[in-house]
Parts: sequence; C-alpha cells; structure tokens
Amino acid sequence: MRYFEDVQVGEKASLGTHTVTEEEILAFARRYDPQPFHIDAEAAKRSIFGGLIASGWHTCAIMMRMTVEAGRKSRAVTTGSPGVDSCRWLKPVRPGDTLAGRTEVLETWPSRSKPIGFVRSRVEMLNQRGEIVLSLVGIAMYCRREEIPA
Repeated sequence: MRYFEDVQVGEKASLGTHTVTEEEILAFARRYDPQPFHIDAEAAKRSIFGGLIASGWHTCAIMMRMTVEAGRKSRAVTTGSPGVDSCRWLKPVRPGDTLAGRTEVLETWPSRSKPIGFVRSRVEMLNQRGEIVLSLVGIAMYCRREEIPA
C-alpha cells in the first residue's frame, strides 16, 4: 500500500499510453461537448483546426483514467481531490494520436484536521511526437498510514 508518507516531492511516474480513436472522440463529444470541430468531420475541416479534434475535457478524462490505473498498480490509498490549480490544452488531439502520461510531485502537506495528506502534482499528456497536449496541476488527497483504522 502507498500512503501519503510514501510520496516524495520531485518523484516522477509514467501513466502509460492510450491511442485515441475517431469513434471515441465522436462518442464523447456528442454526449458532453457537441461543438462542430468535435462532432462533424466536414465542419472540423473548415475550422481553425483543419480536422476533427478531441474535446479538451475528453483528454482530461483519458488522463484521469490513466492516473487511476497507475494508482491501482502502485496501490495508492487515495481519497479524491479538492480540485485543480490549472489546466491547459496546448495542442489538438486528433484521431490516431497515441497519448502518453507523466506526472511529477510538486508539493505535499498534511491536513491539520483530517487523517489525510495533500499532494500537488503536474500531469502532462504528450502525443506520439513528444508534444505536450495537456498540462494540468492538481491536488490529490492520500490517506495517512498512521491514521488508517485496522
């Protein structure tokens, strides 16, 4: 098990990879972000993007899934998040792009009132060309080892 006390500032981790398909771009966007450049290939060709692109929120959802899966593998004992400090979509994500995730711990601090600790991290998603498509700084809450009931 990996608790708050096990997390170190400066540590880095890989989140794995995911190849984005046109079908998933369309499905996500039709349901949650139905802008023409996300749901209509012809309209997208006429947009500033020159073709279909994934919603930034879709890219965040992929990042979240990758983060959760990486946490399961490391057996992290997390308990949610109070939010994100920043989120930037730096490059469009297109059908066929393979995204790789990476994270770096920026800061940690214990809660004064709850049996948890906070971990601020930068998470980046890169495409197959090594270009950063998403940069996010968020906070995760980890359980503290000494406070977990048996």
